[in-house]
Amino acid sequence: MSLLQVDDLTVHFRIRRGLGKKSIDTVHAVDDVSFAITEGETLALVGESGCGKSTAARAVLQLVKPTAGTIRFLGTDLTDLSSRQRRKVMRDAQVVFQDPYSSLNPRMTVHDLVAEPLRAQAHMSGRELEARVLSMLEMVGLGTQHLWRRSHEFSGGQCQRIAIARALALDPRLVVLDEPTSALDVSVQARILVLLDDLQRRLGLTYLFIAHDLAVVESMAHSLAVMYLGRIVEQGPAREIFGAPRHPYTVALLRSSPSPDPEERGTMKVLEGDVPSAVKPPEGCRFNPRCPFRMDVCTTECPQPHAVGGHLVSCHLPDDFDTRATGSVVLV
Repeated sequence: MSLLQVDDLTVHFRIRRGLGKKSIDTVHAVDDVSFAITEGETLALVGESGCGKSTAARAVLQLVKPTAGTIRFLGTDLTDLSSRQRRKVMRDAQVVFQDPYSSLNPRMTVHDLVAEPLRAQAHMSGRELEARVLSMLEMVGLGTQHLWRRSHEFSGGQCQRIAIARALALDPRLVVLDEPTSALDVSVQARILVLLDDLQRRLGLTYLFIAHDLAVVESMAHSLAVMYLGRIVEQGPAREIFGAPRHPYTVALLRSSPSPDPEERGTMKVLEGDVPSAVKPPEGCRFNPRCPFRMDVCTTECPQPHAVGGHLVSCHLPDDFDTRATGSVVLV
């Protein structure tokens, strides 16, 4: 059984627009998203900024109320729980946010930041709490000399280590990583990814990893779900998708990172156009205005996910069509 099972998750936001804000529109942030994570594995939810991946993660954490769909965590449907029941269950799900500085209270010491969830839920004695705090800091590469400092005295990488220590203080089963390295320097990113991978192996953690850069999750992800404008367009084993992407958007996303190979320079085709508005998403396939392989059916019918080469693809292209045959396509 999956540790986390999300079925047909939909999250819409109502907003007021126009003069006097009398007009009410609906933002289709997430539409009919389904995925599952097996315990001990990492699912990477990837896509451009604004595609809905962070909203989906926040819905899993019950920070955003779903419009429709079900979220089952540890076999329990979170949408049917009372606040007290949900608080008890969600102790096993923690989060590491994108910006380590804004996610840490600047008035609190490192000791108090890590101790806060323990005081709220663990009901430990003073001696047990002190030992637990120090143990968590040592686990992420910090020590006693850091206990009584505040976040402004640390680098971004050190602050993210503190945030990770805080997230792991209650021994969670699931950790949501909401772009945990995007605000860090490249060299620091690598060290944080190594730390996260090591912690997963040692503690048996399950990760929902939110990212816009596929290179960040390539070495960590067991499975991959690619989102575009609120929908998942391709998902399956990460190795298979990295090796043989089937959706044109996945191809574009994979080719969006600069290549160090000089022979590949000048051979890339640019994916033109902007991401459409989530208030009025396109009819049919939401990627059709930017797709270099668009057909008539793409503008009228929304493609349903079907199995291709071991993973699910939501695309009208024939199963034997090679999206890479006409050259690399990159995002502008």
